[in-house]
Amino acid sequence: MANQFQTIFDLHKKKSLELRTESLEHRRKRLKSLKTWILNNKEKIRAALHADLRKSDTDTDITEIFTVTTEINDALSHLNSWARPKRVSPGMTYLGTSAKIQPEPKGACLIIAPWNFPFNLVGSPLVSCIAAGNTAILKPSEHTPVTSQLIQEMVEDVFEPSLVTVIQGGIPETSALLELPFDHIFFTGSTQVGKIIMAAAAKNLSSVTLELGGKSPVIIDETANPDDAAKKIVWGRFTNNGQTCIAPDYIFISDKVKDSFVASAKKYIAQMFDSKSEGMAHTHDYSRLVNESHAHRLVDMLKEALDSGAKVEFGGDHNAAEKYIEPTLLSNIDETNRLWQEEIFGPIMPMKVYHDMNQVIDHINQNDKPLSLYLFTKSNRMKKRIGSATSAGTMVINDVVVQYAHPNLPFGGVNHSGIGKSHGRFGFMEFSNLKSVLHQRIGLTNALLFYPPYSGFKKWAVNFLIKWF
Repeated sequence: MANQFQTIFDLHKKKSLELRTESLEHRRKRLKSLKTWILNNKEKIRAALHADLRKSDTDTDITEIFTVTTEINDALSHLNSWARPKRVSPGMTYLGTSAKIQPEPKGACLIIAPWNFPFNLVGSPLVSCIAAGNTAILKPSEHTPVTSQLIQEMVEDVFEPSLVTVIQGGIPETSALLELPFDHIFFTGSTQVGKIIMAAAAKNLSSVTLELGGKSPVIIDETANPDDAAKKIVWGRFTNNGQTCIAPDYIFISDKVKDSFVASAKKYIAQMFDSKSEGMAHTHDYSRLVNESHAHRLVDMLKEALDSGAKVEFGGDHNAAEKYIEPTLLSNIDETNRLWQEEIFGPIMPMKVYHDMNQVIDHINQNDKPLSLYLFTKSNRMKKRIGSATSAGTMVINDVVVQYAHPNLPFGGVNHSGIGKSHGRFGFMEFSNLKSVLHQRIGLTNALLFYPPYSGFKKWAVNFLIKWF
């Protein structure tokens, strides 16, 4: 296996050198071919996601296909601007020179994708990688085998093997790939595995983008509109069965709006996920957990919470063998409970009434920095307070999850929730080396002042520069 992967990697390294001298039009043609394949094979993509996660067709269109095609459209529209060298001012100390920042391809890249959005989270970074002029070896998740096989079919139809290659398998295959000296590694997954990826990358000094997760808090203060908050949180939390890295993970809520919030949440769960009143276990609008192991983990966490005094505000029904847990909202959570401590990644939402915002801020700051922080409030003072007193990869006020698809915002975490940014121009830059280029005049240099011997005038000039420049 190691020899096979080495051979593939060598082909990619060779190809990556050829790509450096290609025109941007070649990148555009590849992106257009990828988009054409996606549009022509929407039914296959829908069928694959239904087989792996029982996603509805519309859910797949929104969360898997649309997110990739919009990345392609953005890259096609702005590639010239992104790739154009940016001239920079010489300042007073470099008068006479010219300087620019030139984005150049990093080279041979590795993209390791998770199972929760298995098509989107392969396709979106691949778009950035190709737009930046790189090659890519893709490692899709073994936990969504039908989608992974479809991704391999797509890649073989669209790209030559030395440009994009799919490697399927599990931990042994991933470990073998991580031994290779990639120019960049893009990983989406858990914080625990992210640490392993970063340690492996360090051996070869490969640069990394780590899209991780963690617990994304929600704060609903007394000025919030509880009905508006409930509608948005229900969608953001329970879409994809809660298996979303930026899904709201736990709620701090004012007791003044709690009862109204719960009543509205019950209403919107029925409207969104069981609109035909078929029963949540039978509706086609509610997807499933990825496997029984993950389902059993969540059921154990739920039982532990209930045994320690948590109250079911709604939901709670489950069948791990069917990979099914009903959308569940819990209150009266003990802070030592795993549902409050660990990333849940499923359709269970713990909620806690707060009485002192200082305690909420302290809780957020005493734990790992989240990928996202959500605040529901009408108070401008509260917006400023939470924004300045806490740190998160992204912050959204009066909504959830929607920041992911914003075309002009960088997406990514901070520390334990991630390293690096993605999407649009930021994704292009993540797969590029920003090379500094300085052009000096022949026979002249600003550094003459610093050449020895150091006369009295030169010493005076250096002191002058230190003081004023």
